Amino acid sequence: MSGAPSRRAVAGGPSAAPGRFAFVIHPLYVRQYAQKFPITRFLPGRLVERAFRAVPPFEASHITGIVSATGARAEGWFIALPWTPRVLLDAPVPLVYRRLVQAGRIAERLGAGILGLGAFTKIVGDRGLTVARELAIGVTTGNSLTAATAVEGALAAAERMEIDPRRARVAVLGATGSIGAVCCRLLAPQVAGLVLAARHRGRLDALAARLRTEASADVEVTADVRDAVSSAEIVLTVTSATDVLVEPEDLRPGAVVCDVARPRNVSQLVYERRRDVLVIDGGVIDVPGPVDFGLDFGFPPGSCEACMAETMLLALEHRYEDYTLGAEVEVERVREIHALMHRHGFRLSGLRRFERRIGDDEVDAIRRAARGAVGAVRARPVDAPAG
Repeated sequence: MSGAPSRRAVAGGPSAAPGRFAFVIHPLYVRQYAQKFPITRFLPGRLVERAFRAVPPFEASHITGIVSATGARAEGWFIALPWTPRVLLDAPVPLVYRRLVQAGRIAERLGAGILGLGAFTKIVGDRGLTVARELAIGVTTGNSLTAATAVEGALAAAERMEIDPRRARVAVLGATGSIGAVCCRLLAPQVAGLVLAARHRGRLDALAARLRTEASADVEVTADVRDAVSSAEIVLTVTSATDVLVEPEDLRPGAVVCDVARPRNVSQLVYERRRDVLVIDGGVIDVPGPVDFGLDFGFPPGSCEACMAETMLLALEHRYEDYTLGAEVEVERVREIHALMHRHGFRLSGLRRFERRIGDDEVDAIRRAARGAVGAVRARPVDAPAG
């Protein structure tokens, strides 16, 4: 195949050659190794992780059939780095960089013009900056479209639950991260109050001070997740935590939770025990055209994560440039890629949780249960037990 296109190539129209991209994926859980290597399901997880730590990145599949609403086309490749989040976070950062540059070299040989970093590969180190300096093709983390669609999805779900954002209190878990901070900036002009939750108080205070100069929303900060979500009508989880953060007892009746984190921040028990809250998966995008990913990565046919979609959109535009990198995501970039998403016919994949579509009847039932729970609390005598 021919070499990679120029890093600064200009946008191409429907008659141009297909845009080409590559995207780095990795397993989020040990059990996902079995999707490509069935024998691993019979082995201890720690042994599997140690064995694959020595495996370099490899081409996992060829992605075809992406056809924009404009007529533009794109094709791409999944490049697999077979490390779980635990391995990525425990490995020396220079080693992670070397592996990601190896993945980029594969992308260059395949003819990709831009490389997307998925899941924890965009978290370790400097969020793509070092990798971009080593490659001749563009690099993006996809965080701009992830942020845009997280906010879009949360507000759409709130509307379905008859929550007025202008009167709502919104909690953002992981508020000081790349995605979290820009989500806060997008939400601040649209909501009544923001509760920012993260581990580092200094960063929280700095972000809160910035938001207070940009919007009139009431802004609070906390390091306590339960405190953040307990009084919030809308919750966004955008942390890089590998553990569950939100349990059933943490949420108020009628709350909307948009879980953008992978692995998920919301406990499975919330789905099982709380029939009065609406929890949705954030950042699930329907891709236009008869797309074939060539690999089962856990999403419904024809859909993918927003960070993947950002990489595809840049390829459709033939914008082979570094796009979303580093610790701070620019609001202007978020708005630009969001507009390109709609221009090319990509769209949010409805309301989903655990990759299952949530129907109107289910949302109606949740809303009714929430009203009943709120009514029961109001009717309870002041000295009555809560249980």
